[in-house]
Amino acid sequence: MMDLATLRRKLPWTPRTVPVIRMSGVIAAREGAVNLDRFAAPLTRGFDAAKAGENLLILAIESPGGSPVQSDLIGRFIRRKAAETGVRVVAIIGDVGASGGYWIACAADEILANRMSIVGSIGVIGGGFGVHQLIRRYGIERRVITAGENKLRNDPFSPEREEDAQFNRELLDDIHNSFKDWVRTRRGAAIEGHEAAIFDGSYMLGDKAKDLGLIDGFGDVRGVITERAGERAKPDFIGPKKKFSLMRLIGRDAGAALLNAIEAETMSARMR
Repeated sequence: MMDLATLRRKLPWTPRTVPVIRMSGVIAAREGAVNLDRFAAPLTRGFDAAKAGENLLILAIESPGGSPVQSDLIGRFIRRKAAETGVRVVAIIGDVGASGGYWIACAADEILANRMSIVGSIGVIGGGFGVHQLIRRYGIERRVITAGENKLRNDPFSPEREEDAQFNRELLDDIHNSFKDWVRTRRGAAIEGHEAAIFDGSYMLGDKAKDLGLIDGFGDVRGVITERAGERAKPDFIGPKKKFSLMRLIGRDAGAALLNAIEAETMSARMR
């Protein structure tokens, strides 16, 4: 017997919508960025709407990456909600879905992109600056007291120690291995035989990404909705609710917005 929700969807006058969650910008644990705190509620609303509607949720991804922690939290949240609701998740990459952006895309059951989208960058980057020679040049004496021999690890005012560099490499390797394991789990047989080409941190265009199994095909939000939910179906864009803030009106949040924009531009520049 057909349930009420299914019957309602089949009525010709019933408006049909497919929830679309837009994830744009740097992934980071701060206001205005892509993180689980901001997107848990929109994702939950999206899954609920999809379950009551076309059983399809679209993730529109436009991100060069960022925090591996937030990428992992969002990815696992999506898989948990998908398991609870039985909703099919399709990730659609726009200009860029790289590094953490691709990490999140892998939470989908299917990944689509444009032939010229930037995809991949399955690697981890870390770094900093050393200014010990600069302060020595100007006769600046730094005085610091610590307890714990590694409390000053990666101190920019001291020469780099080989043991610190090795520690950093091991830390990045651990994160990289977690990233690779996630991609293997989510992409499965599609990437077999291609790991050397996709796990070296390289990014690529959509055409090559499809050849290497990183994506399943090509498509855009409206085209996918029309193809899978019918001509009458429309996207229902769902995002974080904007909180009213007097501080935002007088410009206090301008610094955070500028930081997000600079970081996004810097990360995107690496992929041009």
